[in-house]
Amino acid sequence: MSWSAKQYVAFEDERTRPARDLLAAVPTTQARSVIDIGCGPGNSTELLAARFPNAKVRGLDSSLDMIEAARKRLPDVQFDAVAIEGWDEPGPFDVILANAVLQWVPDHTTLLPSLVARLAPGGSLAIQMPDNLNQPAHRLMRETAAQGPWADKLAGAADQRPAMADANSYYGLLRSSCARVDVWRTTYHHPLAGAAAVVEWFKGSGLRPFLDPLDEAEREEYLRRYTASIEQAYPALADGGVLLPFPRLFIVATR
Repeated sequence: MSWSAKQYVAFEDERTRPARDLLAAVPTTQARSVIDIGCGPGNSTELLAARFPNAKVRGLDSSLDMIEAARKRLPDVQFDAVAIEGWDEPGPFDVILANAVLQWVPDHTTLLPSLVARLAPGGSLAIQMPDNLNQPAHRLMRETAAQGPWADKLAGAADQRPAMADANSYYGLLRSSCARVDVWRTTYHHPLAGAAAVVEWFKGSGLRPFLDPLDEAEREEYLRRYTASIEQAYPALADGGVLLPFPRLFIVATR
């Protein structure tokens, strides 16, 4: 699956706010080694560097386009192209940040305890994941995929993002190995310019598995149908804009 740093940062302020809220809840105050896994274009890594100015800060991402953008943004920070599934450094790390990335990675029951095991005593694993697969925007991605001439091509698109567990499950998974686990869910309501802006938002994230397999003509037609459905699901407000509800799940697990 391809990622575009330029498309992703089109809504940088809105995408960075959850990372800022997540870091505000991290109790770790002193850090020597912190790492941003799934760093994207470096916006969340920048927050880490500001929060822990005396620490060695690093970023990892599987997308070369994202890594290139992050290196330009923060030339003094080390960024490496590594998939989370293949990352096996033992640590210890004082903070591991995973902002809006683990929703794409399967088998959380194995992955999350593995990440906690790489924390130093008193270190924190900070996770934020979009929890929006049941929102209209995502439901309409799946419906548009199933109802078009591209249905066979897109039969497995929705499976690239597995279903998440609930808060109780994550708490139970982490509590036995952590001194403290904080789990909460926040729904942001992002004011956007209209239905077209909603589509542009998801072109940088959730739509990627549905658009990548299509040729140019198919992609245009898919987006035309999807946009028409979005216009119905997110009616315009008096000023012509829309509010995009966006629920996110947060976890801070401190060893």
